[in-house]
Amino acid sequence: MTASFSNLSLAEPLARAVAEMGYESMTPIQAQAIPVVLTGKDVMGAAQTGTGKTAAFSLPLLQRLLKHENTSTSPARHPVRALVLLPTRELADQVAQQIKLYAKYTQMRSAVVFGGMDMKPQTIELKKGVEILVATPGRLLDHIEAKNAVLNQVEYVVLDEADRMLDIGFLPDLQRILSFLPKQRTTLLFSATFSPEIKRLAGSYLQDPITIEVARPNETASTVEQRFYAAQDDDKRRVVKAVLNQRGIKQAFIFVNSKLGCGRLARSLEREGLKTAALHGDKSQDERLKALEAFKQGEVDLLVCTDVAARGLDIKDVPAVFNFDVPFNAEDYVHRIGRTGRAGASGLAVTLVSPSDMRLVGDIEKLIKNKLQVEVFPLEDDRSREQSNDGRRDERREPRREERRPERGFERRRDEDDSRDRRSSFRPAQVSRDPFFEKPYEAPTAEQANAASWEASARTVSSRPGLSANIKPKRKVAALFKSGE
Repeated sequence: MTASFSNLSLAEPLARAVAEMGYESMTPIQAQAIPVVLTGKDVMGAAQTGTGKTAAFSLPLLQRLLKHENTSTSPARHPVRALVLLPTRELADQVAQQIKLYAKYTQMRSAVVFGGMDMKPQTIELKKGVEILVATPGRLLDHIEAKNAVLNQVEYVVLDEADRMLDIGFLPDLQRILSFLPKQRTTLLFSATFSPEIKRLAGSYLQDPITIEVARPNETASTVEQRFYAAQDDDKRRVVKAVLNQRGIKQAFIFVNSKLGCGRLARSLEREGLKTAALHGDKSQDERLKALEAFKQGEVDLLVCTDVAARGLDIKDVPAVFNFDVPFNAEDYVHRIGRTGRAGASGLAVTLVSPSDMRLVGDIEKLIKNKLQVEVFPLEDDRSREQSNDGRRDERREPRREERRPERGFERRRDEDDSRDRRSSFRPAQVSRDPFFEKPYEAPTAEQANAASWEASARTVSSRPGLSANIKPKRKVAALFKSGE
């Protein structure tokens, strides 16, 4: 039986906000995690991406923090009581927006801080006092060092997408931040995957956590159709366009492995008439937020991005995801294709595989424990090639022998030289060779070795006694001025 939000006995302001957002039935992670968090116990939760982890920790936190609700304007009456840490700016902004919607009818204050933006507006907001602070680790440390954020009254800390934070090297920052928090607190760790590193982190900072796993680790959503197509690098754009046309897809994520490749691909697709935006780490935060908003509003058809957008972004009704490059890390594949097929909807995940990517495909097979079939996508010109010429050679693929001239300019010069030689009777004269260089080598005699000619001439040059014969004496030069006597 599916659990309902009405069975949670949430406070009236929270229940009204949840009903206004259209939430009725809870997802498995919400049904299992919310009652445990309401008891104040530490939780280690694992679920597929896109299953509602944000509501699973936000709603119970707000419910327990309502006892601190007040209308005072004094910042001292609004200290930070809940801290939510996330790996990327986009995910932090998204979670902060969700929390604001849940707390819409309460007096609880929330704020978000992340890099790529001016610190001054964030500082002004923090100085007013907030109960719930959403942050990325690097920017939060900046505010702690500037004494803009005081964390000595934190009761709850949430580590969301913790595996990603470890992947991008945030462990030292996490350790520093956690050292500023009170020892007595409730710690919630949520992640799409559980690795040995995550379990070690949980063992260090969680106290008797309750583990909640609603799906097998690293399992992909059953609502996502996964396709792997073999394609050379030069043909990948054509395959993407063919799949879009064949399936009638209007919007899609396209993931690449590098920032440079992201920008190049976005420009290429834009030139081909597709509404495209690029999203990667070198973009300013304002540009990244604008690209996401344009994609959400339907103003952009294709969002070409790096793995900065692979985690947690909740954009509803995205029908397809293209892996233009096979991810280097197999776990990123699970997160990438989690951008489609969300909340029970169906989705398509297409991965383009070049010959050098087979090892990476093997890593994905081991991770998801499923055999993957790499198919050949038939492009239109390939079909016409097969059906057109009845037994004749396709001139576009294999030119005739007389047309195979890869160095036509070189051959033309050679033909001109041959004709010039035939027209002219001039032939260069043979150069006579010096007979000295034709003689075999003869070793010098003993007398020649003992008395070298240069030594004899050097002795004649030296006229001063006691001076080495190899040192050339100074020449006498007339003085321009007489020295004073």
